[in-house]
Amino acid sequence: MTVDSNPPLGHHFEKLVCHPDEISTLEPHDCQQQSGIMMEECQLPLIDLIGLNSHDERERAASAEAICRASSEWGFFQVVNHGISPELLRKMRKEQELLFKTPFERKATCGLLNNSYRWGTPTATCPKQFSWSEAFHIPLTKISDQSCYGEFTSLRLVMTEFAAAMSKLARLLARILAENLSQQGGMLDDICNESTCFLRLNRYPVCPISAEMFGLVPHTDSDFLTILYQDQVGGLQLMKDSKWVAVRPNPDALIVNIGDLFQAWSNDVYKSVEHKVMANGKMERYSVAYFLCPSYDSSIGSCTEPSTYRKFTFEEYRKQVQEDVKQTGHKVGLPRFLQVKNAQL
Repeated sequence: MTVDSNPPLGHHFEKLVCHPDEISTLEPHDCQQQSGIMMEECQLPLIDLIGLNSHDERERAASAEAICRASSEWGFFQVVNHGISPELLRKMRKEQELLFKTPFERKATCGLLNNSYRWGTPTATCPKQFSWSEAFHIPLTKISDQSCYGEFTSLRLVMTEFAAAMSKLARLLARILAENLSQQGGMLDDICNESTCFLRLNRYPVCPISAEMFGLVPHTDSDFLTILYQDQVGGLQLMKDSKWVAVRPNPDALIVNIGDLFQAWSNDVYKSVEHKVMANGKMERYSVAYFLCPSYDSSIGSCTEPSTYRKFTFEEYRKQVQEDVKQTGHKVGLPRFLQVKNAQL
């Protein structure tokens, strides 16, 4: 069986399957009906950030407490009244769709957006390691660079505004989370800069192969925190109480999740939770993620003692993640080499 797609995800995937004729062609809803299993949906903690601007100290404290509690109990939450206008979000989605409609050959070869175009999973050695998606992963330092955009001049203007708004929101949330740990709120501002923070534009094409296909394989994020703007198609799932649950899209909210670095820095107070995206057999899906990352030479260590993790640099961590992917085909979360608990046993 040959599955046509743009990019050529079907052709790549079939190379990973020992017996291509055995690939299921059922669409997601058909598979669910036959198995009798419906994915449990969850409603992420919903936090109204307008409380952070209240003149009432108790309201400000309650909003901050809700952010920190969700980061500890869920590792995920959603925010409304976040300061990013609906009009800007609509413009970002429109420009993103136009970009991904570009023919595959041009996306793959013309160097758009700092030559950051990626598709599928080049390191996959079996179907369960394969992601049915394409993306542009752009450092903030390149977002205002006119030479990266070619004919997509309006995309540059929108992305520059969007990245600035997401950065402002990410730093606000990071300061609140740091202050909750009795740390200076601005200390993460000193180590997180444009050279290592990213925007990732994602597209998940329609997948006719199987309901079990990953749009994005299970993983945790290798940053301090991530802010996600997604459409209403759905597909995002996270691990909660040792089982996968589906995140119900909220058209008015942005999703925030804790990354590995905040878990290590908080000494496991905040949780970096495994999550994935499932492909869809009928509808394509779009999302944009902002990643708050430190400079590569930044030293990351637990802010309290005794520490669960030894100190490490972001560069060291990224190299370990890349090595894990090379050896196992997937990211394994906070690597075992960082843990110091019981190290002498």
